[in-house]
Amino acid sequence: MPEPARRPWLDATLGVEERVEALLAAMTLEEKVGQTHQVANLTPEDVAAIRAGGVSSSLFASGAHAGNERDEGVLVTNIDAVQRVAVEESRLGVPLLFGRDVIHGHRTVFPIPLGVAASFDAPLAEESARIAAEEATLEGVAWTFAPMMDISEEPRWGRVAESLGEQPVLAGRLAAALVRGFQGEDVADRRRLASCAKHFVGYGLSAGGRDYDTVTVGENTLRNLHLRPFKAAVEAGVTTVMASFNDVDGTPVHAHRRLLRDVLKGEWGFDGVVVADWNGVGQLVRQGVAGDLREAARRAIEAGVDLDMCGGAYTAHLADLVRSGEVDEALLDDAVRRVLRLKLRLGLFEHPYAGDLEGSPAPTAATRALALRAAEAAHVLVHNDGVLPLGGHSGRVLVTGPFVDDGDALLGTWVLDGLGEEVVTPADALRARFQEAEGVRHGERLDVIDGRFSDQVLEVARRADTAVMLLGEHRGRSGEDRCVTDIGLPPGQLDVLRHVAALGKPLVAVVYTGRPLDLTEVLDLASAVVVVWHPGIEAGTALARVLTGDVEPHGRLPMTFPLSTGHVPTSTHQRPTGRPIPVERDRWEGRYLDALTHPRLPFGRGLSYTTLEYGDPVLSSPMLSRGGGTASVTVRVTNTGPRPCREVVQLYAHDPVADVTRPEVELVDWRAVDLAAGESAEVELAVTAADFAYTGSDLTERVDTGEVVLLTGPDAATLRPVSLLVTP
Repeated sequence: MPEPARRPWLDATLGVEERVEALLAAMTLEEKVGQTHQVANLTPEDVAAIRAGGVSSSLFASGAHAGNERDEGVLVTNIDAVQRVAVEESRLGVPLLFGRDVIHGHRTVFPIPLGVAASFDAPLAEESARIAAEEATLEGVAWTFAPMMDISEEPRWGRVAESLGEQPVLAGRLAAALVRGFQGEDVADRRRLASCAKHFVGYGLSAGGRDYDTVTVGENTLRNLHLRPFKAAVEAGVTTVMASFNDVDGTPVHAHRRLLRDVLKGEWGFDGVVVADWNGVGQLVRQGVAGDLREAARRAIEAGVDLDMCGGAYTAHLADLVRSGEVDEALLDDAVRRVLRLKLRLGLFEHPYAGDLEGSPAPTAATRALALRAAEAAHVLVHNDGVLPLGGHSGRVLVTGPFVDDGDALLGTWVLDGLGEEVVTPADALRARFQEAEGVRHGERLDVIDGRFSDQVLEVARRADTAVMLLGEHRGRSGEDRCVTDIGLPPGQLDVLRHVAALGKPLVAVVYTGRPLDLTEVLDLASAVVVVWHPGIEAGTALARVLTGDVEPHGRLPMTFPLSTGHVPTSTHQRPTGRPIPVERDRWEGRYLDALTHPRLPFGRGLSYTTLEYGDPVLSSPMLSRGGGTASVTVRVTNTGPRPCREVVQLYAHDPVADVTRPEVELVDWRAVDLAAGESAEVELAVTAADFAYTGSDLTERVDTGEVVLLTGPDAATLRPVSLLVTP
């Protein structure tokens, strides 16, 4: 291999930009194009293309729908073998970049992102991403396509399972935390991954909740809602951004120069890589804005897509487009600079091989402990008439349902490397918990049976004193291309629930899901309802600890649950209209002939095994200068019940008079507080004028003077207001 003197880009004493420019100057046109070309599942048989510098990156996945299709995993020896060809046999020695979907854990599987969002816990999210990065890098992975931060109020869309909730402040803070966890303080750390903010932008608005569909939205709504988490990720230092499949008002994002080149790269100053989604460049032909792959390549590079994922349009046509003058070579150079900059920042030139890293990616006691914390935080108690926690009063307990022994089903969507046999199932955990010789559960009996046979369930339920039914969705029912027209429980489950409820005994419904569901009848029939999402590798242990009261439930709903499928969309995105819906008895009464309109379960809802009382919010000052300063909102929260709890105190805002219509309530901040039985706490949340900034009709950011209503409470529907005056 030539010495660094002949290859200055290999000289680690030089700055990144100096090395990028030296390497770019040494490249032929074909080698430049090679740096914009990503393939799937690169193997040692692809040596000719690698040796010629014709490949930049490889992702390892079962296919375009990898979130639903398992593969054989990654093998670090194979990765290092093809890397050796690139580094030691190609003319310039540019290393390859290997990516894989490490979405909510690698071997140690954490709750699905929507379950992580239920924790309202950014440090917990960051730590889970750190563990995932440490495990994945041991297998040669250097880049993950996470976090996903698409804002959606559409539970029919299967990909809400991968989202971080419907509120931009929650999604943005958690996305930034995940970026920090994946990338660390220095992404060159060999135990860290490049992360990817996806899908930019508006994907959560896909028409009808159908994956890959069209989107109709104005830039004002994009900026005030959908772009905000992406900006938070960029500010956190995310190294890559993925373009979304959808169009935005008729322009596919892979051809959307305004959003990619002007806003993301220009206005925000993003200097990382914009990667296409799987064949997103080639799909411009099917979307009807390019006549063939050649035209698709031209439109995408002009728009600002730097790396063509698994489409082949760039490698087939970019060189000729530049030679013919149809594409300015400066656009290609910009894309190549970004790819090379990423590889240098990752330290791939200094440490191209992963096989020399020490350690095992298998779950450990420490990683399982963190996964257990995350799974417990994903449990959201939404109804309880006193049956929970299960204790000495519960007598004989029946646990049944389709998930009692199916650990793999509880891993959730987008699990490529987690193993179902490593999951603690509800059956195993509950048997262990109820067989303890000491404690309040001494002498209780537990029956655990598969819930697929309803006659057997009813027979055992008649003998039981309390029934626990594990309901909801298999992991294959949510995720990419897993959309539904009905957000009710899967077929058959509600029928069994009705029959068990008819026995008149205490009934606990545990709902595993990747999306908000229509739980109206479940809430009416059951004595207690716990929404758990898909909780990951410690699913059973977390459930046992929550149901028995070893840990207090403290998750919160990161999305609104509508009354029915027909009520979609229902969310905190609601803006005021000229004819407001009448409110009586705290319920929205109008607009449908055949139903009420209020949410069944509001955003932020989450109960505990005690009772709480909120006081009125108090301002530190009635006024706040738009030019600077801070005001605090203090609310007294009292645990009036017999058990300790962790309460998530939430702060919302409403701008009554603005340049454009603003949400009725919008999350501004939250604070978790631990309260012993009978304890009170003064919970203080600080705000600045920047918390009330929004994009006006001229598409510029502004903060208005005048009244802002601040609201505190336990969820978006149970709030007490106080008025703050923003002054010039």
